[in-house]
Amino acid sequence: MSAVWLELAAILCLSCTVMRALESEVVWKDIGEDITIRCKCSEPDQDYIELKKGLSKEAQVLVIEKKSGKRTILNNFQGRLQVNGELHNIDILIKNLTSNDTGPYWCMYKKADKTTYKSIITEGKGSVLLVINDKVHEVLELQCKTGDKDNLVMVSVVICAAVLLSIIMGVLIWLIKTKTANTAVKPRRVPNNDIYEDMRGALRG
Repeated sequence: MSAVWLELAAILCLSCTVMRALESEVVWKDIGEDITIRCKCSEPDQDYIELKKGLSKEAQVLVIEKKSGKRTILNNFQGRLQVNGELHNIDILIKNLTSNDTGPYWCMYKKADKTTYKSIITEGKGSVLLVINDKVHEVLELQCKTGDKDNLVMVSVVICAAVLLSIIMGVLIWLIKTKTANTAVKPRRVPNNDIYEDMRGALRG
């Protein structure tokens, strides 16, 4: 049971953190449902789009090359992806969701820089945090029906701790941004208002 509560707390913390970092949408889905991720880029002249998954963008779910139209799909998503639209404004449908699909999804665009011959990577709009209602949802419903007060108290404590942790992280991020903004401003010189007395006249007397 405790593993379920820890999973719930992790999902809540992840939701709040990613929402603040990406200004993205948190989407809750049941197993077997579908989700449409709408990736957009303000610059239409992109060469590639990559739909990546994971906090560190470690998994390439989908890669589409504009010139050749070639599509590369991760094995776990084979037969479950549908794409509609232009490269810079594209809808990616993931069907028949499983519990393993939980996680953040990132819309990443690439284009070649003709002067440096390097790829310029741009993060597009439409990134989402997908949360699949699996056993966590079922267990919560079961606990509510059975009226197990001890477990309900534990759930409340875990949720409060997760929310408190996300608030602390948000405050820390705000403080770091404020501190860096303040250090960038050069300190102004304070005029010296000290009064000096000429003691020479007093010494001569």
